[in-house]
Amino acid sequence: MIRRISRREALAELSALFAIPFVRWPDLLSDPLAGTIVDYQAGRARHDWSAAQVIQEALDRGHARNGTLHAIDLWSAIAMDEARASDFRARRGALRGPLDGVPVFAKSIYDMNGLPTTGSNAEWARLFPEAVRRDSIEVARMRAAGAIVLGKTAADDFAYHGNGTSSLTGQVRNPYDPTGTKTPGGSSAGSAVSVACGIAFAALGTDDGGSNRIPAQFCGIVGMKPTFGLVPRTGVIPTWPYLDTHGPLARHVADAALLLDAIAGPDSSDGLALLTPRKRGTLAHLRDDALHNARLGLVEAHVPRAQMTAESLSVFDRAVVDLKSAGAIVESFAPTVTRANVRTLFAEAAKARGDVPVNHNSPAATANALFRYFATHGGDARRDVERGLAAYQAFYDVLPKEWAEMSKLITQRYESDPATISFARSRAAVTERLAREFHAQHIEAMIYPTMPFPAPRAADPWPDIRTTLGYGNWLGLPEVSVPTGLGADGMPAGNISFVGLPGSDARLLALAHSYERQSKRFVAPPAALK
Repeated sequence: MIRRISRREALAELSALFAIPFVRWPDLLSDPLAGTIVDYQAGRARHDWSAAQVIQEALDRGHARNGTLHAIDLWSAIAMDEARASDFRARRGALRGPLDGVPVFAKSIYDMNGLPTTGSNAEWARLFPEAVRRDSIEVARMRAAGAIVLGKTAADDFAYHGNGTSSLTGQVRNPYDPTGTKTPGGSSAGSAVSVACGIAFAALGTDDGGSNRIPAQFCGIVGMKPTFGLVPRTGVIPTWPYLDTHGPLARHVADAALLLDAIAGPDSSDGLALLTPRKRGTLAHLRDDALHNARLGLVEAHVPRAQMTAESLSVFDRAVVDLKSAGAIVESFAPTVTRANVRTLFAEAAKARGDVPVNHNSPAATANALFRYFATHGGDARRDVERGLAAYQAFYDVLPKEWAEMSKLITQRYESDPATISFARSRAAVTERLAREFHAQHIEAMIYPTMPFPAPRAADPWPDIRTTLGYGNWLGLPEVSVPTGLGADGMPAGNISFVGLPGSDARLLALAHSYERQSKRFVAPPAALK
């Protein structure tokens, strides 16, 4: 039976859905995909639109623009059925939570029931054309929350590079660039572009050296690399098991927080996932005034001022002013663990222990991760690894080319690989050193540019400026990257990163949200490109 409720009752239900006491309706938007998830759900509660109407608009928009953007790998055939099911739940007051009926995407390396997993690689797509019959754990968790997964987004082959170039679907286009020459960044390029263009509110990406944060900066959106292990990775084509970290991309921090809240949490199927139980909702409690009296450490060692352009510096320094205007206490922070020495510190810690040398991309660990990925499909995992080895090894070239050698590695569990165990021990020691310095100065988060330069041309080498991207992956630190505005050319000029100690994800999201609300630097890309 369909309920009939008043607008006041609908507002109360919206408050309950988000655990936020709304005293008035959010502003009405002409485009339901232009605002936040809160705005979208408010429109549904007011009966301004239905999930089915908005999902159809998202699909139409995506199909219309993808010929230019090359952002989508595959489309779901059941998105409209899922949208109508969400509307059915809404009419009965039984929405599953704030993501119910919300359009999202997953990256091409994620398994999604009913679609093949291409890895954005032409040869892999040829070798494995069959649809998989189960969702990756993150896709399953999104669906359980009621989200509508529109499909899968294009990426660099096997998520290996940072340019958004796929041998299967071509070069993903940066939606801000009218010349069609600038990179959107990668490897989570299609996820970033689809979100920037308002095709979906949020999308899943992966990050083992910047693959969420690079396209977040180059496409002017929010990208997050959570604490290592917070999000289990089962059912996703693997990269480097001790670096790979999965997280959200979104236009707005609040939407990224809602998606992360749905996918985070322990699961025994990922041997490196954190085991601490967590309560849903704890990552999405954000306050506009979170920056008031927050102590932020500006790490000048991570701001290569002499190599940055005047515009990049100006935009970053303006972001620092915005933080102070919001009430933050910003002070210089000079940790002894920096981008420049983190790898040396790992090696020294291993030597001091009398341990084997650290190896973050140990062949055995990645070989075993690939074998375990195929094992989730229920077929002959050894046969599938052998079939796909040449295509995969062309990118992950630390692996043996010959099956005779590879077959010896695939069953050696990555949790017991000596080189990566040594890496994990050094990570714990070096991160503890950084934590002592945080506590000594009462720092809540470090801040610095996500990258010290804007998007270069896709065909050109990147500027020879060292970034902090790998620093966060080596240490397993959570990081939220937030846009700081456009440059004179209309392209995203840079992002600022909020970086904390492991486990501080909720606080970082709150700080980043507060900055976003204070600065209002996000600007959507043009509606269409030629």
